[in-house]
Amino acid sequence: MAFPVPTRQDAYIVDFIPLASMDTVHHMLLFGCQTPVSTHSFCVQGTCEDEPAIMYAWARNAPPTKLPKDVGFKVGRSSGMSYFVLQIHYGDISPFIAGIYLLMSVDTVILPGKRVTDADVACDYTSYPIYPFAFRTHTHRLGKVVSGYRIRDGKWTLIGRQSPQLPQAFYPANKQVNVKYGDTLAARCVFTGEGKTSKTYIGGTSDDEMCNFYIMYYMDSRHAIPYMNCMEMGSEELFQHIPTEANVPIKVSPSHMNSVMHLGQSTDYHFEQVSAWPQSSLQLGQVSGLALDSDSNLVIFHRGDHHWGADSFNNQARYQQRSLGPIQQSAILVVDPSKGSILKASGRNMFFLPHGITTDKENNYWVTDVALHQVNRTLMALGEAFIPGSDNNHFCQPTDVAVDTESGNIFVSDGYCNARIIKFSADGKYLSEWGAGISPARIPFQIPHSLVLLPDKKEICVADRENGRIQCFIAETGEFVKEIKKDEFGGEVFAVSYNGLIFAVNGESLSRPVPIRGFVIDYSTKDILDTFSPNKKEFKMPHDIAETRDGSVFVGDASSKSVYKFTTEKLHHSVKKAGIEVQELEEMDAVVQTKVKQDTSKTAAIQEKQTPNKGERVLPVIITTLLLIPLVVVISIGVFISWRKYSMYENTHGNQREVKAEPSSVRGILGKIRGKAVGSLNLGNFFPSHKGYSRQGFDQLSTEGSDQERNDEDSSDSENEEYSALPPPQSSS
Repeated sequence: MAFPVPTRQDAYIVDFIPLASMDTVHHMLLFGCQTPVSTHSFCVQGTCEDEPAIMYAWARNAPPTKLPKDVGFKVGRSSGMSYFVLQIHYGDISPFIAGIYLLMSVDTVILPGKRVTDADVACDYTSYPIYPFAFRTHTHRLGKVVSGYRIRDGKWTLIGRQSPQLPQAFYPANKQVNVKYGDTLAARCVFTGEGKTSKTYIGGTSDDEMCNFYIMYYMDSRHAIPYMNCMEMGSEELFQHIPTEANVPIKVSPSHMNSVMHLGQSTDYHFEQVSAWPQSSLQLGQVSGLALDSDSNLVIFHRGDHHWGADSFNNQARYQQRSLGPIQQSAILVVDPSKGSILKASGRNMFFLPHGITTDKENNYWVTDVALHQVNRTLMALGEAFIPGSDNNHFCQPTDVAVDTESGNIFVSDGYCNARIIKFSADGKYLSEWGAGISPARIPFQIPHSLVLLPDKKEICVADRENGRIQCFIAETGEFVKEIKKDEFGGEVFAVSYNGLIFAVNGESLSRPVPIRGFVIDYSTKDILDTFSPNKKEFKMPHDIAETRDGSVFVGDASSKSVYKFTTEKLHHSVKKAGIEVQELEEMDAVVQTKVKQDTSKTAAIQEKQTPNKGERVLPVIITTLLLIPLVVVISIGVFISWRKYSMYENTHGNQREVKAEPSSVRGILGKIRGKAVGSLNLGNFFPSHKGYSRQGFDQLSTEGSDQERNDEDSSDSENEEYSALPPPQSSS
């Protein structure tokens, strides 16, 4: 296996520590070279393309080797050694055999209405050591959480814990756990009987319940047992010491439940555009990337007044428009996903041609810039600015980034020039890279354009744009898993996202013209569950896609410089209020006008409501009219008296002007309200006064940053431009 020397400077090896045993390894050789035979294959013939240099050899449980003081093997920049190649000759090894250990409750009774019922299972382990590497939980509808543990010397160590209402796959187990003779294996299922009217028993029908915790393990083949089980009820004394986490239900969002359960079963499921979003223009340039921050706000990455055209790059992929300078507008906008209003703006004078954006668990932005050939994050830059390349330290028009929230590993799709996915450690060290999947045929990537990490599957999926396919790989190793390629894609897939389901958008293809749409895809079956597109307009170049926890989907279109919102919930519906049909919209202006119309037409509304329809009695109308007559008389007298007093007051003070009272004036009321709340949004006044808004310099690429701060009195209409992108010039690209 080849490993790159972790520095470009001259360095020296002064110590060798073998991590091997003669039980499995006969001997090892460590070589140094400039060009290894392979950088990502494990079983290859040969070590180096050039002349290999042996630096170390080990066999038969040899001890570590430390070189004398001031003595070392030179590697790095001027040594001619940029790779280590480790060659291992295995001895007579005993392979490991996989097996399943099942902990299962058989006699639990869930009482109706009881908020919490625990099902506990525990058995002493009396066989050869096993090494758990995966677990699976299983209940029916009433299960809230299932947890499995190893108990050793009174200490509980978690093997795995999951909600049985999530996909019941085998998830990775705690790597630190092994089980040996004398340990105890235990599991707890937490149920609720709320909403039930009768007892629920363990059984095999959908009206029954089950409590299962599966452990997938491996053990030495000489003692292998392929299946073991435990069905003994654990003692109350033992489970008094179970960790608190086992009693805490894992919340499953309604959107996830909808996507996992309802979507695959419903024939009425369909995404529709929210035509009233955004409520005011965002004034975007070419929209290249979308993401969500930790508050579920939408993050838009756009190119402002820059655009990618035919003259942007030369034949060597070098950016030709540096003289334009960086984008002066805020290239990153944080937007309220419900209304489309701008919450934060940042990223001025930093980017030249933005492309992809994502956020990590610290809420930092990870962005790619195809002109800079770089990947940027807070205080970290990967790649060399404006210098394209294909080695470990350079990119060539990188397109997207994905970050593993557990390991912190960074994945980069690189990109327009290079057909590869590169993996880096959390601190930016190169780890590995790979190309397209090997099945069904090794067709190289043609613009790996978009990346998404599947946390529940430990996989990373790639939108291979010009091949019109989605390919998924094991994130740890880069091993090919599956390919999703549909005729409906038409030969191009621009972006891919994941939230229990695969979301994707295709693009225009001259060879296979099909409608440009968004797709909802079942990962397991690869079936297309839904397609969607704007209602009135058409997608021109949908460039990225993102979905929120509540099930809304956003698509950024580079060509139309727009962001579209889609949802399965209809935001508008008609209701009858006081006899007037009102369309309930989210826009404040419409709500205000509706209320005013109701006030000004109150008499007509009452008359309409009281007009008898066929078969209705006339008597209630007569009674109501008789009751209203005295009320009208009293009001008239009151108004006349008030008018007389006011007239006397005016005459006393010598004022001769005409007084016109218009308490019901639609224009007057709307004018006052618009002056305070409904009028056009002035971003220059909005941002400095918005609570929590900070316009500090964009020296850190995090979602907490915004542009430079200025006082209200310094604001001007011309300065408002910095928050909104000017309409970029038209481009044929």
